[in-house]
Amino acid sequence: MASLVSNAKRREMDVNRAIPTFLAFLAAMILSFGLTSPLAAQPKQTIGASGNPIPRFISIRDDKALMRTGPGRQYPIKWVFKRKYLPLEVVAEYDVWRQVRDNEGAMGWMHSQLFIRGGRRFAVIRGKTRSLFRDKSLDSPIAITAEAGVIGEIIACEGIWCQINIQDHTAWIERRHLWGIYKNEVVK
Repeated sequence: MASLVSNAKRREMDVNRAIPTFLAFLAAMILSFGLTSPLAAQPKQTIGASGNPIPRFISIRDDKALMRTGPGRQYPIKWVFKRKYLPLEVVAEYDVWRQVRDNEGAMGWMHSQLFIRGGRRFAVIRGKTRSLFRDKSLDSPIAITAEAGVIGEIIACEGIWCQINIQDHTAWIERRHLWGIYKNEVVK
């Protein structure tokens, strides 16, 4: 019986030592996750093979563009985009190929000649139908409304507001309702 008591005490002592160790490990994991989560920090930009930053947004030049499974014409077609000016996020580069992500999360590779050059930027209305205002204020008169998925050309973005042009109508919209521009990115 004495050996059973001593074994039980030994287990109790082991558990008492294990609890602080486990709690320290758990705290380290929670802190580690918190510091690396997307909410804690924006992803760092790097410079790609083209000399341009990665990540960045670009837009499709024509009414039809092919997305492939890899960086080359020998790779199968994954997706056919049929929306001129659709913005895509460049996440990697290989030679003249760009690995891109669309606003729904589809990823693949596209040739760099498929994109607009010269700095024109476009964005997609996201979420639901949105009001666009005459001025940078929610109290301003509504200029137009646009459904989710409508593409507009970005004229300017500063702070929480972006001025965009949709079918010859220029108006202001809160940046958070657009996909195709980063949270703190300035466009003039």
